[in-house]
Amino acid sequence: MLRAISLLLGATLLCGHGASARRVVSGQKVCFADVKHPCYKMAYFHELSSRVSFQEARLACESEGGVLLSLQDETEQKLIESMLQNLTKPGTGISDGDFWIGLWRNGDGQKSGACPDLYQWSDGSSSQFRNWYTDEPSCGSEKCVVMYHQPTANPGLGGPYLYQWNDDRCNMKHNYICKYEPEIHPTEPVDKPHLTNQPGDTHDNVVVTEAGIIPNLIYVIIPTIPLLLLILVAFGTCCFQMLHKRKARRNITKDSSPLSSECLAESLNSNLVHTVVSFIPYHVQNNSCSLN
Repeated sequence: MLRAISLLLGATLLCGHGASARRVVSGQKVCFADVKHPCYKMAYFHELSSRVSFQEARLACESEGGVLLSLQDETEQKLIESMLQNLTKPGTGISDGDFWIGLWRNGDGQKSGACPDLYQWSDGSSSQFRNWYTDEPSCGSEKCVVMYHQPTANPGLGGPYLYQWNDDRCNMKHNYICKYEPEIHPTEPVDKPHLTNQPGDTHDNVVVTEAGIIPNLIYVIIPTIPLLLLILVAFGTCCFQMLHKRKARRNITKDSSPLSSECLAESLNSNLVHTVVSFIPYHVQNNSCSLN
């Protein structure tokens, strides 16, 4: 029950209109910060020639520590549908293309009654959950299972060819879905998915992650840093020039007043001495003449 609730919560997070925008990206491992919630990867190839057989898809998942997708119940099925809807929403350029899952048949099973019971999960899962399209499986030489994803195809007897299962020849070329053990990141907010890049991924991906409050603030602040620096430099330069001019005025005022007084005093003294000196000989001379 707890696992079903966890998976249902994941589907709500991916598709809820009230949640922050998230996109499942081809070739990206999508995880949830939940110890009971597996990680998944949708591998979609635009070029038909790049798509792979069942065995190639299985080996690709195992080479990255995962398995080809097994589905435990309807809740997990709905989660995968939500992720595929998010991956292939309008504007992504992704359209028709079925996905290998890890269900396959080991044996001939020509009898219609025995055939469905011979299908098993490649990871050893004992899940009995099935989501066959109408009149499937057809058995015969078709032993490996895909999840339909043909949104542009005309609906058949079972409705649109979307997310139901169909058995196909194992050497046919399709996309695939991998499943991994949960990855726990204690620093991640609980119940919020994160995207982890896979080394060596050759797909043309556009990574879009959740935008929280802090990232949004960063995106606003970073572009304004040059403007803030320019304002600070201009303000500092203006203050420096004002202080320099004020200091220069103070120095001129301080130095000019004593100098003017001193110069005036010296000038007055010099004139007085000159007058006295000039007067004395004249006075003495006049006295001398009067005596004679």
